[in-house]
Amino acid sequence: MSGVVLYSAGLVVPITAPPIVDGAVAVRGGRILHVGERTWVRRLLAERGIDAVEVHWPGVLTPGLVNAHSHLQYTGMAEVGLGSYHGFDDWARAFNPVYEAGRDWAADAAEGAERMIRTGTTAVADIVTDVAAAGALHDARLHGISYWEVMSWTNADWARTGREQVERALDALPTPPGTGLSPHAPYSLDIEPLLDIPDIVRERGGRIHIHLGEAAFEREFEHEHADPWHSAGLGSFTELRSAGFGTSATEFVDQLGVLGPDCHIAHGVYMTARDRAILRERRTTVALCPRSNAVIGLDEPPIAAYLREGSPIAVGTDSLSSSPSLDVMADVAELARIARSQGYLDRDLHERLLGAATIGGAHAMGIDVGPDRTGYLAVGALADLAFFDVPAGPDAVVELVETGGGRTAATIISGELRYASAGFPAEGAPV
Repeated sequence: MSGVVLYSAGLVVPITAPPIVDGAVAVRGGRILHVGERTWVRRLLAERGIDAVEVHWPGVLTPGLVNAHSHLQYTGMAEVGLGSYHGFDDWARAFNPVYEAGRDWAADAAEGAERMIRTGTTAVADIVTDVAAAGALHDARLHGISYWEVMSWTNADWARTGREQVERALDALPTPPGTGLSPHAPYSLDIEPLLDIPDIVRERGGRIHIHLGEAAFEREFEHEHADPWHSAGLGSFTELRSAGFGTSATEFVDQLGVLGPDCHIAHGVYMTARDRAILRERRTTVALCPRSNAVIGLDEPPIAAYLREGSPIAVGTDSLSSSPSLDVMADVAELARIARSQGYLDRDLHERLLGAATIGGAHAMGIDVGPDRTGYLAVGALADLAFFDVPAGPDAVVELVETGGGRTAATIISGELRYASAGFPAEGAPV
């Protein structure tokens, strides 16, 4: 036996190539062997003398989804996410007592990983706060990056013990997948850790992920200081605000060297045109989490501006402590609604949002290139596939983007079937 499986579908959406009506993806050894029209792929396999079995799905086949911002360990805190809040501080007052009461973080993170697999997700940017949850992606055999969260360090404590503790925690994260650090937010760390964290990560070839533009007080406002803030001897973003500087949090972390192509941010709600331009200049992707923003009581992200300006975007669910589910396609649908309400009427809306939920998230974590690339369907890439119960008609991509939440039929990770609905077919007859 060749070990080749031919996954055919009414519509195959490679992301980096046009959608293929009656398409197919041949998979061998966890990687994609061929992608194209079903008849062409079948003929090519026959000409090469390769035996294969076929699994046919009448609906839509896409790359596996990439959740570019989540906290899997908070899966058991859904009681918080079911609330409705009036801003970040209000939400934090509900979150903190539940978090401090403690939970089985390992079990909760494992449950979150399984929930994601059942919704077509094959790669995740997971922020880890407690050691017990550190192995969630590794144990679930999901792709992505595990980010150790860093917060609440003062300059003095960081110099004394902080850097050593964080380096030890980073080096202890299980691999695969990749690893990195998540400096929580500009306001939750002093300057010295924010200066050091990028160096710690980059020395190891890892990744950076930070919450940015999630709280309203991070945005820029007019101020009368003639001198730049970084010449004023300030020790933190909080001190900067207390001193009356109106510099945005985005410009603040940019001056500290946090941003770059190896960094992506979460939320990006309170962003001026200048802030968004900084992200583009640094090749920094923003992971948009609109349903989480709505639960917390924040403004809607400026998705129309990001799209018009060509900013690299991805999609995240955040956690069940601030979101109704861990289904990326539900956030994609919300982004489509918001984009239209903000006046974005271009015909490329649905294709770009589906791209954000696949290759956009992979690019945010640097896993869209290299030998273990994912986020799109092409020869040599990992065989990460998602099947959806969406009819393969001329408006299939539109329907998938606008109503795809809860419609996953099957999930394949590295060629292994990890989830299948009752209606998904078993391996069929040889090709």
